[in-house]
Amino acid sequence: MSFEYPQELINDYEKLLEIDNGYDVIIYAGEDENVKEIRAHSLILYTRSQYFRAALSNEWAIKKDGKFILKKPNISPQVFKIVLRFFYCGKIDLTELQGLEILNLLIAVDELNIQTLIPCIQDYLFDHQYEFLKQSPIEILETVYQVYQCDTFLILWDFFLKTICENPEILFNPNKLIMLKAPLLELILKRDDLLLDEIEIWDNLVKWCLAQRPSINQDVSKWNKDDVAIMENIFQSFIPLIRFYYISSEDFHLKVYPFKALLPEDLTNNLLSFYDPANMNLSVGMQPLRNPKYDTNLIKPRHFIIFSNWIEKKTESHYDYYQSKDIPYYFNLIYRTSRDGNTAEAFHKKCDNKGATIVIIKVEGSEQIIGGYNPFNWNSSNRYTTTTDSFMFSFKDRRNAKTAKVGYSNGTYSIGCYSTFGPIFGGDFFCKNDGTSWKFNNNIYSYSNIEIQTGSIDVDDYEVFQVITKT
Repeated sequence: MSFEYPQELINDYEKLLEIDNGYDVIIYAGEDENVKEIRAHSLILYTRSQYFRAALSNEWAIKKDGKFILKKPNISPQVFKIVLRFFYCGKIDLTELQGLEILNLLIAVDELNIQTLIPCIQDYLFDHQYEFLKQSPIEILETVYQVYQCDTFLILWDFFLKTICENPEILFNPNKLIMLKAPLLELILKRDDLLLDEIEIWDNLVKWCLAQRPSINQDVSKWNKDDVAIMENIFQSFIPLIRFYYISSEDFHLKVYPFKALLPEDLTNNLLSFYDPANMNLSVGMQPLRNPKYDTNLIKPRHFIIFSNWIEKKTESHYDYYQSKDIPYYFNLIYRTSRDGNTAEAFHKKCDNKGATIVIIKVEGSEQIIGGYNPFNWNSSNRYTTTTDSFMFSFKDRRNAKTAKVGYSNGTYSIGCYSTFGPIFGGDFFCKNDGTSWKFNNNIYSYSNIEIQTGSIDVDDYEVFQVITKT
């Protein structure tokens, strides 16, 4: 008969990490006033880490008074202690760390070649990227920018940039954007998927450039020759990145033309000709239109215009009340059944506590899409919330906007949040715990009739979009 005590063994090794007895490795982590002495045991480091097997070899390590001396100025003491705890007892808890701390941990793990932790930390960053970027976008972008050419960070870098472009409110506000370094701003302004109107991009660029020289008058009409020369030097690398031909004539004359001294003369002349009604077909030097892509397999950009109208309770038959550039919301995909899993658990993991959302469902074997809008958070509270701002919708043919119907909640059992179910709209329409089995009862009448078939509904796929108000 044999006995195993794995947890007891783990606890003992964890205690060993906390005591000084028997240590023979001293690691100086951090630099300058932040440097700290951390003590460890060479046998554990040698056994657990290929990196430390090399670091503790005779060719590399320095020994003093019988102890190995290592210096890691580029890894903070806090991060190094997390790594050591993993070596000693296999424990790592990311939930107590902020986004930048987790990112620094990933950089350290990559340098120390701890391959088992890299995908774990990457996945956590992916799952919480919007939250982390919203907290400290400048610091995170600048940190990843320094290392993004490394394979470990290349995908993460692209992922963060895509998130910023899809949710520009994270970065494009006066207090944050002005702190961004020029190379990073250039990279973002080059993107085709930046979800901002061109005049908004220009306005933000002007604010950024003026912030680089706060001593210069904010009123461009009061600039002297020296001011123009200074600002021209700041603006010059960004001018080719602005797609001026997609700025309206009114905005151009009001907001861009006052800065004509900073623009190449031929560009100004071409734009003035372009805005001349006699030359409206002129397209000399035009760049491609930025094409913010909605990440959806089920619908077209036109549907998001319609959803925006419905959120604002504009239900006229003319569904182009908002033009594409005027949509007051960003729609950020946070969940897709075919990608993220078809269980209630997967739905709640991706969608809980994300604010307002819209659910879009493709009915199997047809062109019909159905769904609903929840103005509140999804959660696992196992209760209903009442509101008259939520709605359900149906497009009998997703290719034809005229087949659309929308019905708002009457305030009875509007939104249901249950841990063992997916989205629930009223007592009428809900997703069972396997994630794909939908059912429409239409017996409580929480929402007005939008011609959804009664009973079970087979679904090809469904998507959930976070609805974010533009600021």
